[in-house]
Order: sequence, then C-alpha cells, then structure tokens
Amino acid sequence: MVEFRPECLLVTGGAGFIGSNFVRWVLKNDPHVSVLNLDVLTYAGNLESLADVAAEHGPAGDGRYFFLRADIRDVETLAAVFNGLARETAPAGHTARPVPSPDAVVHMAAESHVDRSIMGPAIFVDTNIRGTLTLLEAIRANLLARPRHLRFVHVSTDEVYGTLGPDDPPFTERTPLAPNSPYSATKAGSDFLVRAYVETFQFPAMITRCSNNYGPYQFPEKLIPLMITRALRDQALPVYADGLNVRDWIHVEDHGAALWEVVRRGHIGSVYNVGGDSQMKNIDVVRLVLRALGKPESLIRFVPDRPGHDRRYAVDSSTIKRDLAWQPSRSFDAGLRETIQWYCANESWWNRVLSEAYRTAASMYLTV
Repeated sequence: MVEFRPECLLVTGGAGFIGSNFVRWVLKNDPHVSVLNLDVLTYAGNLESLADVAAEHGPAGDGRYFFLRADIRDVETLAAVFNGLARETAPAGHTARPVPSPDAVVHMAAESHVDRSIMGPAIFVDTNIRGTLTLLEAIRANLLARPRHLRFVHVSTDEVYGTLGPDDPPFTERTPLAPNSPYSATKAGSDFLVRAYVETFQFPAMITRCSNNYGPYQFPEKLIPLMITRALRDQALPVYADGLNVRDWIHVEDHGAALWEVVRRGHIGSVYNVGGDSQMKNIDVVRLVLRALGKPESLIRFVPDRPGHDRRYAVDSSTIKRDLAWQPSRSFDAGLRETIQWYCANESWWNRVLSEAYRTAASMYLTV
C-alpha cells in the first residue's frame, strides 16, 4: 500500500478535546508535517490546552504549528486557506505568518454534547451540517481550480448507529444509521453529505466513527471529567436513571493514532469504526473514579434520564485493525488512572472552565 504523506494538515476544531490531543500527537509523531488548527473557539475550544504545542512548534519553536481563529461556515476564509493565502491569528505584538495550503484535512469541528443538542438543536444543525457542507464545497472548488492530491477525513461518532440491546453484536460499518438525538442526527446528516460527495464528485474523503473518548483536556461536561472534578470537590455526582447505560471507551491518544493511519493509508470512500474494546456501564465508571480518588459512593445522585438516551454502544473495529494494522494501546483501567492523575495534577486548567461547566451541569442534571 502506498502511503500518503501530507506536508500540511488542516485540523478543524483543533482547540477542542479530541482536536487538541490529535494536533499534539501528530506534531510529536511526524516531524515532517505542519499543522494548521482552525477553530472558532466556542465554549469548548481552549487554546490553553495547546500552550505547550504553541511553545514547541509555533513561531518561537520549530514553526510547524499554525492557529487560525475562523468559522468553518466562513466561505471566504476557507477559500483563502486552500489557496495558500491565509495568515495565522497571531498574539498581540507578533507578526502573523502565512499559512501553507493544506493537502490533508481532519474535520472535527462540531457541536458535540448530546444534552446541549436536546436543549438547543438549531446550532447543531447549523454547525454540524451546514458547516460540513461549506467545508466540502470550499475544498471541491479549490480542487477543480487546482487539481492535486488531497485527503479528507470526516470524524464522526458511533452514536449515528443508534442503540444496541444487551445481547446485540457491536456496530459494524454496515450497520444502518438510526440516530436518536439531535446531535447524532446532525452527525449522521454530515456523514451522508460526505458519502454523497465521494459518490457524486469523486471527493477524496473517508469517514471514521469512534466510541466515547476520554483523556486529558476534556471539557468537564462529559462523564469522566465531570465525575473527577466534582468528586475532587466533594460535590454530588449526577448519574442518569439507573446508571446501566453501556459505552465503549477509547483513550483520546489511541483515537489520534487511528486517525493518522486513516489519513496516511485509508481507502478513499471507506468508513472505519474506531473503538477501544472497553465496554463499561456508566455506574461502574463512576465507581472506579470514586475508588481511585478515595471518595465515598454516597456522592452519587441518580437523576432523571435524558430524552432518547441510548442504552448501549459498542463498535466492531475489525476493519481498521485488519486493513490499517491499528490497535488501541491502552486498557481502560490504565487509561482511566492516567486521566485521573492528569486532572489531579492540572487543577488550574480545569478550574478556569468550571464556571461554565458547573452551571451547565446544574441546569442539565441536578434538578431534583
């Protein structure tokens, strides 16, 4: 198999949890590639998560990291990026460098929190579907004007498949899509757009669908960091319904390694499921966090279930394991211990986002 070796990788949503970890992973593991992080910096985008990357790989380092604050729905900015006419967003007092034209794209920019999609679906439709369409059109127009090799990886979610019963086999890439939340419906919509562009326009895209990510720098509205940060403050830990919902967990760095394999060696038009082979009940995850922190289970508060809450996710990752020789490197127990240690050691990072996270948690969960 001939490997694709990009010179400049565009990561949309690169200041988010998965995006920031992926940017860091790529720059660490491939010394020949430059990375452009394009992010509009919503509440979940945090450049502080990339302070070490900017120091080592920004203009004062080896110069391989660029940041552009921009919206994927901004047609003019996207055209400038792909024509090699964009300049990075530089800190005050610094000169904005020109950004090289990308020859690979990993598209992560999205509204991603299910509970927020229930409270306000419109922004999910606008960002996840219209934003993806705008990006696809910008790249297609650029390739028509300047044909060249380019690869596009659309990062999706296992939630587009819907829910599984307790004895159902894991989702495969051939499982019909049956999204049950506004969030997953918009991700399924964007998946279908990407597929249509491959089939209609021979667009050089691939789709990945991953299971639940965890690891450092995750915004504390998601299950694991929410439980860790609340337990560290001896606050109530909200658990939906009976806590028996099952998720497959993958460490964010394992996910990043899978994405890079897809960029370099994936087959155009393919879908790749990416899972961690770690199915866990939510309540068991919460108990593991409490045990690791030496906190009592009396902190657990069962709260009313959210509408349309999928009972179980599990993905079959045999395609990417077989075709691209990828394997998750961390067990869930080891990865969770590392993650808990990171949050304990980086209280200053998560303290600065808690006002938003806890206000959201209170309004979403702790209503009884």
